[in-house]
Amino acid sequence: MIRIRPQFFFLELNKSKNHSVSLRSSQCLLVLQFSSVWAELSNPVWMAVNDRDDKDQEDGKMEEEKRSTVYMWGYLPGVSLEKSPLLNPITVKSPDDGNLWKDVCGGGCGFAMAISGGKLMTWGSADDEIQSYITGGKHGKTPEAFLLPSEASIVKAAAGWAHCVSVTETGEGYTWGWKECVPHGKFPRDDAAWGALQKDNATKENVLLTEQASQCSKLAGGANPIFEDIRDGEEIVKRRRVSEVKEESENAQSGDEYFTATPAVVSLGPGVKIISVAAGGRHTLALSDMGQVWGWGCGGEGQLGLGSRVKIVSSPRLIPCTGQPAPGKERSSVVHQGSTNLSAQVSKYPKSYVKEIACGGRHSAVVTDAGELLTFGWGLYGQCGQGSTNDQLSPTSLPSLSGIKVERIAAGLWHTLCIAIDGRVYAFGGNQFGQLGTGADHGESIPRLLDAPCLESKQAKMVSCGARHSAILTVDGQVFSWGWNKYGQLGVGDSMDRNIPSQVPIEGCRPKSVACGWWHTLLLAETPLKS
Repeated sequence: MIRIRPQFFFLELNKSKNHSVSLRSSQCLLVLQFSSVWAELSNPVWMAVNDRDDKDQEDGKMEEEKRSTVYMWGYLPGVSLEKSPLLNPITVKSPDDGNLWKDVCGGGCGFAMAISGGKLMTWGSADDEIQSYITGGKHGKTPEAFLLPSEASIVKAAAGWAHCVSVTETGEGYTWGWKECVPHGKFPRDDAAWGALQKDNATKENVLLTEQASQCSKLAGGANPIFEDIRDGEEIVKRRRVSEVKEESENAQSGDEYFTATPAVVSLGPGVKIISVAAGGRHTLALSDMGQVWGWGCGGEGQLGLGSRVKIVSSPRLIPCTGQPAPGKERSSVVHQGSTNLSAQVSKYPKSYVKEIACGGRHSAVVTDAGELLTFGWGLYGQCGQGSTNDQLSPTSLPSLSGIKVERIAAGLWHTLCIAIDGRVYAFGGNQFGQLGTGADHGESIPRLLDAPCLESKQAKMVSCGARHSAILTVDGQVFSWGWNKYGQLGVGDSMDRNIPSQVPIEGCRPKSVACGWWHTLLLAETPLKS
């Protein structure tokens, strides 16, 4: 039997007298019977991305007895009175349409994102916090669907400081927020409904951004945490001027020079499908179904891995992350990338494709099929793990992890975490708030194994980073967090920073996925149905 696991369905071919093809999804089962036909199908990236989800899919058989619940904690100003932080995990209101939560996607600065019933749900933003309010869909306490041009189900999503990117089950990508993160000239063709939405978005953007001009100095100098990263200097984004620069002619969808709430189409070339995305401070990465990595947005510190300090890349560019198979070796496929005049080889040989991607504030990380971790971008705090504070302009392997296969990665504002195939966690980069979890107060320029007593005999299976905090989910279903905790983003009942992992008190449920937003954390869990 050959089992192919694409992103959204299973395809089984049984080699027998009367062959059968079974196409299965969560909604349907289609079986075709035929004779004397045999086909060998394979896609290494699809299989690699989904192999690690087998256990979760098996656990899904218990769905009749359990239901999915999302928990949140940290800073989501539209959720609580007077924008008070959520110091402990609380449940998120379930979608009104009866659909179950499918995944948590973290979120950006002051808003949360998750997927339910194929829809991207957003919530948590406050109407006086401008960019995050628009980027989060202007949804406050109650999760609501973010309107996108396509009716196809959303399967992946990610958010940076104030931009978002999503992926549909058909491999289409959409992005919105900072215009430097939005491909130029890629807005969907108008129909009546979508045209009305664009007009509404443009009007509200103009009103809100006009208000920002008068509020900006007060907010930046006051207690509003949305502007803390701005005050922290060059680490993430500079404060935007509202009316001093001419509007870019390539994109006139809103009246602001810097920002758009209208989702733009992300195209990687004819026939190329997106299966995963990652969003950094002001840059974005996309992983294709053939294991290629594409990037766009700001690249001045090398975070796009193009070998130079290109300031802005306005459309997706292919990033050379993997080596070519040796001359004369068999190649299973060659995919030509349209007008880029580039081709990528996806073969049966190690290091031939990428299976994981992550974006930090101004740096990026990818993992190949061979478990090799490569980093690139800003290196001031050692977040590239190369043993120095130099920027890395191209994807570069970490010598200190030679012989260690990496399975999962995550990146924060100034730090990076990874999980090895044996479940051990390594951390490197800035450690100003304990976000590395090493128990020390200094940073690390090479990966350091986390050896806290609470992680002894534990195996991590999922990792996520916020701006300055970190979280992992272990194989036995425990959640640990550490780092900056000013707004309760660690979920441990107080606002004290932690420099070693601390267990998040979650009872009466089985954690399935954890995702950090900029200053908050989300958890997807299974809870027993009430009898």
